[in-house]
Amino acid sequence: MNNPLGTCFVQMQQFFKSGATLPLSYRLGALQALKQSILRHQNDIAQALQQDLNKPSCETYMCETGMVLSEISYLQKHLRRFMKDKRARTPMAQFPAKSFVHPEPLGTVLILAPWNYPFQLCLEPLAGAIAAGNCAIVKPSKETPHTGQIIQTILQECFEETYIKAVLGSREETNQLLDLPFDFIFFTGSPAVGRLVMQKAAEHLTPVCLELGGKSPCIIDKTADISLAAKRIVFGKLLNAGQTCVAPDYLLVHKEVKDAFLQAFANEISHAFGGQTFPYPDWVHIVNQKHFARLCALMKDQPIVIGGKTDALSLQIEPTVVLCEGLSSPLMQEEIFGPIFPLIVFEEFDQALAIVQSLPKPLALYLFSANKAAQRYVLQQVSFGGGCINDTIIHLATSHMPFGGVGNSGMGAYHGRASFETFSHYKSIVKKGFGLDIPFRYRPYTAKNEKRIRQFFK
Repeated sequence: MNNPLGTCFVQMQQFFKSGATLPLSYRLGALQALKQSILRHQNDIAQALQQDLNKPSCETYMCETGMVLSEISYLQKHLRRFMKDKRARTPMAQFPAKSFVHPEPLGTVLILAPWNYPFQLCLEPLAGAIAAGNCAIVKPSKETPHTGQIIQTILQECFEETYIKAVLGSREETNQLLDLPFDFIFFTGSPAVGRLVMQKAAEHLTPVCLELGGKSPCIIDKTADISLAAKRIVFGKLLNAGQTCVAPDYLLVHKEVKDAFLQAFANEISHAFGGQTFPYPDWVHIVNQKHFARLCALMKDQPIVIGGKTDALSLQIEPTVVLCEGLSSPLMQEEIFGPIFPLIVFEEFDQALAIVQSLPKPLALYLFSANKAAQRYVLQQVSFGGGCINDTIIHLATSHMPFGGVGNSGMGAYHGRASFETFSHYKSIVKKGFGLDIPFRYRPYTAKNEKRIRQFFK
């Protein structure tokens, strides 16, 4: 194999085929080793994320380290049950028999992580892969090198490289990995790159889970608690400076509450930063100059009503609201992935939904409304990955529900049991004994046998 990473990959395949990862005890031991190593390196993780993104330690624990530790604990608690065979009903035509579904690991899997939550979005899916009994190679993002280095340190401390390995590097290493015939690929990133990953995976018929993004709408109707809505929307947008796949991307606000909402939004921004002047010393910056320039270009010559300041030295952009007449604005042409909000005013609720449905299916949707009929209507009529009613972001912060996209925002899901299932194949088994054997399914076929067969399939 000419691929520089090929030898490592073959060794990992051989280790998986040995069956070492199959026992419950092995998987639980691996999860515990990972948890303990993360706990030992908490300060290192926080420092790495501060260096890469200027992420405050509180936000690092809330959105990165803490979520990974919580996911590991959940998997440890429930893994024995997840691994059990699932009984299934046996058709009368197959009597006497026992039917069940048996989960097995997919094999050797690849996890490609993004830069926006570089620790959480690398190790949370890895925990699911370990729980399901796989071997795995993880590829942290080149945009967050300090976090990638601590991930590599943690994994080297816990595991042999024939079991779990971190590969650092840039596009060249990613392409080398995608050329290998993995049994499964888990990718988090943009829809554009997701298409490329899927194309490469198709060459080996490798299944994929794509956690992508898109323009996640935030609808505020005239029945909403405007003050609380503004507070929760600001929370969701300020996390990671808006560089979150499920961040509220654009605002759809009823005309009767627009002015009140803008005032409440401005007040919440001021409160969030405690009266500090921009740029803010304890706020996440835009990941690099390229993305900073892209965001600045999107705001150029737009009607800004809140914020709008930029600082090239710190790579920060002030939380900003831009009034838009409709979908023609540059801010409505792509996922923003930054602290900028295009705001569109609507008069009738159907107008807001028409805008949402005219765009590709989003990863998240947020509705602020006290109208239960409106809540039901949105859930029934609009397709999106997941979301919240009267809040933002928090639907993904649980191991008790699957998280994933639909259509342009992704395919497949993970978190908790969904992670175990994503990294598993379920074998359907019918187990029969050697005793009683129903004869009419065998040749030679007769009219009498056909009549009996038809009776079973009614």
